Amino acid sequence: MYREELKFSLWADFIERDYLDKEFKQLIENKIINGATSNPAIFKNAILNSSAYKAQLSSLDELSPKEKYEAVAIYDIQKAADILKPLFDKGDDGYVSIEVDPFLCDDTEATVAEGKRLFKVINRQNVMIKVPATEAGYSAMRELSAVGIPVNATLIFKKSQAINCAEAFKKGIQSYGKSVDTVISIFVSRIDRALDTILAANGIQTALTGIYNTSVIYEEIESMNVQGCRALFASTGVKDDALPPYYYIEKLLAYNSINTAPVDTIKAFHIHGINKKALPIDKSVINEHFTQIKKIGINMDEVLQKQIDDGLEAFKEAFQEILESL
Repeated sequence: MYREELKFSLWADFIERDYLDKEFKQLIENKIINGATSNPAIFKNAILNSSAYKAQLSSLDELSPKEKYEAVAIYDIQKAADILKPLFDKGDDGYVSIEVDPFLCDDTEATVAEGKRLFKVINRQNVMIKVPATEAGYSAMRELSAVGIPVNATLIFKKSQAINCAEAFKKGIQSYGKSVDTVISIFVSRIDRALDTILAANGIQTALTGIYNTSVIYEEIESMNVQGCRALFASTGVKDDALPPYYYIEKLLAYNSINTAPVDTIKAFHIHGINKKALPIDKSVINEHFTQIKKIGINMDEVLQKQIDDGLEAFKEAFQEILESL
């Protein structure tokens, strides 16, 4: 744990082969990170921009594009899982996540089949199968956790999504008969990037909407008390140069939680960030902020739904670009 007394973890939101061999190990040894996450966009940037994959890809000519992608991604996930295994063995997280094909997001049966297949092929107990929080995804989360597969529920923007994920995990572990580690990944900074220009123009404080929305969801997850389930704060890199790079880590420091962030963001927080519990936030403060937003004609439910739709589309586009390049 980055903060043992708070049960607060930092996971690196990055996977790339050369990085795994070098800096990744150093961050773990220095007790700065204790887990990792990936998604199609991360793998797209790694595979298309790093020379570390050329040798392996040159030996995969007979495979389909998706088979090539999986061969490369599985190798990296296995490597990351092996490096993290000592942490996992002593109960200090040690997980790495891999996402199912995002084009399966509306197909429960296909998502479950792919999740089970990936978990079996990777053959590492400290791997989380990442599933988008769609209607089909909730059923898939329940079925995967019911056979003991750790799950990372991703792309959560709404409290209702988090509740559905938590309920799916609760039913899954009831079927399994014992605890399964799961996380509910709440996306943060994308909300601020979508709203801050119009908020500033109307005299409303910026860079808070994503944090307040996350605080509400975090409290809901904690109140449901699902065994083995924690809130994970994602999309915590900063795009606004006026903010310190570690802003979304510092402002979301919370008991029994995880923050997954870009490596440079994590390093900046480790050096400069204030290690003080920040969540939960007073409900009256949050309600006042969202009342102001409503007064200027913004429908938050529509904003959040657009972020969900755009996020799914972005993962699909990244995955398609990988397949086309291979």
